[in-house]
Amino acid sequence: MNLKRTTFILLFILIGVAVLFGGYSSWNSANPERTCASCHEISPSVTEWQHSGHRNVRCTECHGTALSNGIHSLKEKGNMVFTHLGKEKKHPEDIRLTEKQVHEISGKCAKCHQSEYAKWLSGGHSANYAEIFMNGKHNLEEAPYWACLRCHGMFYDGNIKTLLDKPLEADGAWKLQDMGKVFEPTIPCLACHQVHTENAPLERPLRFDNPQEIFYERAQRNPSVALYVRDNNRHIRADKLMKITMFSDGKPVKVSDDPVQKLCIQCHSPNFAHQAGSEDDRTPTGVHEGISCMACHSPHSNDARNSCRNCHPGISNCKLDVTTMNTTYADINSPNNIHSVSCKSCHFDTEIIGGKIYQKEKTHVQKKNS
Repeated sequence: MNLKRTTFILLFILIGVAVLFGGYSSWNSANPERTCASCHEISPSVTEWQHSGHRNVRCTECHGTALSNGIHSLKEKGNMVFTHLGKEKKHPEDIRLTEKQVHEISGKCAKCHQSEYAKWLSGGHSANYAEIFMNGKHNLEEAPYWACLRCHGMFYDGNIKTLLDKPLEADGAWKLQDMGKVFEPTIPCLACHQVHTENAPLERPLRFDNPQEIFYERAQRNPSVALYVRDNNRHIRADKLMKITMFSDGKPVKVSDDPVQKLCIQCHSPNFAHQAGSEDDRTPTGVHEGISCMACHSPHSNDARNSCRNCHPGISNCKLDVTTMNTTYADINSPNNIHSVSCKSCHFDTEIIGGKIYQKEKTHVQKKNS
């Protein structure tokens, strides 16, 4: 009798486990509209996902399942259940990721976008909290304040006062209150990318030998980039951002309509007068006026090496190799910034005599090569 009873109990347990895991598998493989999207807080995100570049990627590949991350996943899913069943019902209508969850999502981005992730690691946008906020030399020139988090640490859950302790010594080296954040990136993938952003696949690759592809009249398309606005806790698609009017010596500057340019200038921004080249601005003027950041800078790494050859022939109109000209492209200490270099940066003043143009003096480049 006892044996039959034990066998019956074990059989009952095995059937229960099979039903449980069968239901679990069915839930994970079912149409999101009948599972995740049935929750009114999640349905807007599912609708966005259906029109995004990731529409062929299943929800679980980025968000995981109730068992994909062990106890952590079970704890989070359990909290969701209690939140919905709780009497107070304080759950938000608009779900937002914490900074920790943002870093977890970025790690999953790297699994598919390995090349992009490697390039991001090699560039300046992978700077961590220590490099940004514990740089004593920089902090002496400009003390950290609330607006720093607009571009560096935009997903941080607190504010500048909860992030940093003022230095006790005169070296300007501020300390992080939570030293566990030292190596966390301040500009993760989601700072410039919204996973659910509406986007159509790029029909053809960008051609740098066609000026229309990189100039201010470049045809628009739905971009894969979107700015995360910390104050509003939401992304704004790059082509929906406002085009900033820029000036150089009081004259308007032609600015590229490339959506990526609109995103870059949100952080690499000018002073209150919109003066090109002021503050952190990099808006091209001079001979490069009107071209996009992407004409020279590689995506993710921002590497500009060999970018001159994307547009220029081996020899310029000056009969010189453009990559050897005295600009910041060749030497970071050059007085001729590649973002604002003009003809006069290399060529001395000319004068008109009898209707003909004469150069007063040879350029320093010509002297060197004569």
